[in-house]
Amino acid sequence: MRSNEDKTTQDTINSILWKACDTFRGTVDSSLYKDYILTMLFVKFLSDYYKEKKEELKKRFGDKEYRIKKFLELEKFVLDDNCTFEYLYENRNADNLGELINKVLEKIEEDNKEKLEGVFRNIDFNSEIILGKTKERNAMLKHLLEDFNDPRLDLRPSKLAGNDVIGDAYEYMIAYFASDAGKKGGEFFTPSQVSKLLAKLVKPKSGVRIYDPTCGSGSLLIKVAKEVPDNNYQIYGQEKNGQTHSLCRMNMFLHNLDDAIIWRGDTIRNPQNIKDDEFMKFDIVVANPPFSLDKWGYEEAKNDKYGRFKYGLPPKSKGDYAFVQHMLASANENGVVGVILPHGVLFRGASEGKIRKQIIEDNLLDAVIGLPEGLFYGTGIPACILIFKKNKKTDDVIFIDASRDFEKGKNQNKLRDEDIEKIVDTYHNRKEIEKYSHIATLEEIRENDYNLNIPRYVDTFEEEEPVDLEKVKKEIEKVEGELLEVKKEMKKYLDELGL
Repeated sequence: MRSNEDKTTQDTINSILWKACDTFRGTVDSSLYKDYILTMLFVKFLSDYYKEKKEELKKRFGDKEYRIKKFLELEKFVLDDNCTFEYLYENRNADNLGELINKVLEKIEEDNKEKLEGVFRNIDFNSEIILGKTKERNAMLKHLLEDFNDPRLDLRPSKLAGNDVIGDAYEYMIAYFASDAGKKGGEFFTPSQVSKLLAKLVKPKSGVRIYDPTCGSGSLLIKVAKEVPDNNYQIYGQEKNGQTHSLCRMNMFLHNLDDAIIWRGDTIRNPQNIKDDEFMKFDIVVANPPFSLDKWGYEEAKNDKYGRFKYGLPPKSKGDYAFVQHMLASANENGVVGVILPHGVLFRGASEGKIRKQIIEDNLLDAVIGLPEGLFYGTGIPACILIFKKNKKTDDVIFIDASRDFEKGKNQNKLRDEDIEKIVDTYHNRKEIEKYSHIATLEEIRENDYNLNIPRYVDTFEEEEPVDLEKVKKEIEKVEGELLEVKKEMKKYLDELGL
């Protein structure tokens, strides 16, 4: 039996993946080569998983191949011998390597249609546009296979140092790619600490159905699921971008969330949370939708047959309240909604002001939390978290100004664990803290004309200490005296030098 020290750790996987990135750096943009690195990790995982199950059955049944085959067909993943990572590595010198990998991925999908259909559809290992001409492409893919053939990268379940090791390594790399991709990074990944904060704020209970209508690579959904005390939950998500949808589905499998339902499509124009022509309802709805999305689907929303936009249509150029209303429509009678948005949603007028007013008057808004600037990929603007509840017991709203509590980073700021705990404790225990939080009545919000700008409710002004003029006068006199002495010394030296 191998000791824990001998098992495959997340650090080991991270270092091998990091080395594999060198194959592409400087040649392919990281926002593109992430698909190849993460897909190969998933293929290696499938291959090692299948290999271990086959080894176990051989020990059990010996040379009874038909029994082994029968039991393998009952496993959660089925792999043909010509669809394993080992098969790809053995053929690393093939003249048509990219085409060969594509065919293997297609066969894996076909043999695991119920779970993996379409998961590799948006990733082309034979792309001349991304990977270059045949010779260059073959060399790059050969290096990739050699990097993943590292003997330390043993992904058999019994060799892993924890159930989430591969999944967490996958998340680590997604975070790296998001950071490196700049503005594009925010399209597929919410910073880990922000996801953790939102997950703790919505506080999911046993048996919940969790939904993210703009789920990206799935990190937020996974963080919320981890907060469920007994692992009794069902995950749903929708993602518009094809590559990101594929990454999300792989992410779910690598975190052992095999029954997660991840739809593909535009949430506003083509919502997939429909069953028997009825809108599906969820206990927890969370999202980090694209900030102030232009061309979000205004024309389609005018004729929405699901009644999602009962509070009114947002402006054509800013889709924030379109996503908010979709989320509110997706929450059940006791549902909790948590959404990350730009501060503009708190105070912008016109149609957004009318929508905001009606949502507040319906007593759905429960909390407004201001976050520090520079937390998100590709934008330095500060964001906020809004929490809505369908069955509120009070008619007040807690405002929290957490904008000053963070760890400064070179390229990106970060919420610390103590910052998260302070926000969560203040929210759940409804604490009034001077210069940090305030519980506003509905009447107070009306008096502010439904403007939710946090400084209207949380006064963070710091008075300067009164200036002691007599003390300052004496310090000036002292400095002037010292300056006079220095001038005398300088004159003395200059006289000695005859200058």
